Amino acid sequence: MQVNIQRLMADIEAYADYGKSAHGGVTRPSFSPADYEVRERFIKEIEAMGLEVTIDGAANIWGRLKGTGKREGSLVIGSHLDSVPNGGKFDGPLGTLMAKEIIKTLLEHNVTLDHDLEIVSFTAEESNDFNLSTFGSRSFVGRLTAGMLEHACDSTGRSLNAELTKAGGGLEHFPLMQEMWKKKRAFIELHIEQGQRLESADIAVAVIDKVVGAYRSNVRVIGQSNHSGTTMMEHRQDALTAAAEMVLAVERQCKQSNSGVVGTVGKLNVSPNAANIVPGQVDFIFEVRGETEEKIQQTIAAVQKAWNEIAGRRQVKVEQQTFLDQKPVMLDKEIVHLLQKTAKQMREPYMILPSMAVHDAAHMAKITKSAMVFVKSIDGKSHCPEELSLPEDIEKAGNLILQGIINIDRELSQKPLVYQGNQET
Repeated sequence: MQVNIQRLMADIEAYADYGKSAHGGVTRPSFSPADYEVRERFIKEIEAMGLEVTIDGAANIWGRLKGTGKREGSLVIGSHLDSVPNGGKFDGPLGTLMAKEIIKTLLEHNVTLDHDLEIVSFTAEESNDFNLSTFGSRSFVGRLTAGMLEHACDSTGRSLNAELTKAGGGLEHFPLMQEMWKKKRAFIELHIEQGQRLESADIAVAVIDKVVGAYRSNVRVIGQSNHSGTTMMEHRQDALTAAAEMVLAVERQCKQSNSGVVGTVGKLNVSPNAANIVPGQVDFIFEVRGETEEKIQQTIAAVQKAWNEIAGRRQVKVEQQTFLDQKPVMLDKEIVHLLQKTAKQMREPYMILPSMAVHDAAHMAKITKSAMVFVKSIDGKSHCPEELSLPEDIEKAGNLILQGIINIDRELSQKPLVYQGNQET
């Protein structure tokens, strides 16, 4: 029994037409016209498969295939259908459409699991105009509450609650999501790697055992604006040249540590940003990602030490305000082990890797056993029209999850789940 790769690839191409951009990519942010259209198509397709469809308060779409009832609760597979502006056709839809293909394959072969099997498409996984990435999964597990979102609007003034209601959800339905937790026994998400580790090793798939932590802060470098012609070089307090050194210090510290930690400065605003004025202020966002909290904090400390030296030498002031401090997430050891076992049974080479990006699986780990499978990305490209995973690699990943779900259905421990409830990280 194997997934039908030709049918899956046709599905991916068909879904890529929703929000297809003139630049060759896909622009389908949540709550856009293209998103509403693709949601409608997806719901109709899974209903036609005989699945029982539920839309929760966060407008996440759930489709349930009943099992024999011999084992309690449901196994869940899926991802998301929204995209970044001019993104690729695989990030998100691959995991969701593969879940649909796996259920079709089981139906065609008259295989009924002992657990119920569910497919999910999470709302607004990607960054969007409401500034709420991984919105659907964070809302589902209680990390975003109705109270926190009551006044949320996008840049045009659209109400988030109005859009959720239009999509079949709504803030008034948020309390019901916690009741849904009790039935989720496990969650597996397929995703493209978005990196080059698998390609470098010439291996098609990876089982993901952890999701890295992420730290972000707003940094302000304050110098002195002055005339670019009359202010001699030795008299300048140039915020931009200081910031340039600080950016390079981030790169240098991450390379020197050789710890797998990555650091990025991805956005800069220069003030007053004129050709004939020495820059007086620079604002930028500093990000660090790493597998352990210790490595992240060591890197931050080393960077800040370097920044203090730069600030003193260049006579500028540095202010920093943390706005994200997300701890690393360990995925479920039992599910990871069963996926490894399945790969060995299939004689499919695999790697064990951490995810360097945050996905819905990281949030689902709060309320159930959660894991991921990555498929090889060509040239590591993602969030761009050139994003590509080859059919032969996708087929291997799909069959790993298909057989893995069957093994998990048989072997998953039946110990009561211990929900983290309102414990927040």
